[in-house]
Amino acid sequence: MAMELMINNVRVPVSWEQNPSTENLKKLLPLTINMSMYGGFEQVGSIGHSLTRNDTQTTTQYGDIVLYSGDKIVIFYGSNSWSYTRLGHINLSQQEMTDLLSHGDVTMKITE
Repeated sequence: MAMELMINNVRVPVSWEQNPSTENLKKLLPLTINMSMYGGFEQVGSIGHSLTRNDTQTTTQYGDIVLYSGDKIVIFYGSNSWSYTRLGHINLSQQEMTDLLSHGDVTMKITE
């Protein structure tokens, strides 16, 4: 899946899932999403469109990118258990994810 992710203008390495949700997401590119801190372990932002979803009960880990409620992207720097559709995983350490996401709201850009 050839998509690039930037968080606050920092390019991050992502392994994208191969599923209908990521295919739907790719059709919306380029996409800029204003993310908000939530719960002390994640950043959440509205996509502005509903994507195909296949939610399953999941325990997330730092770096996980998931679809929530069909129209929100969540990026984790901690862990949570909920019903999500997996979109991808950022290949950074837990410390790098915490440094990137835990100091206030961020802007996420996804491009081809």
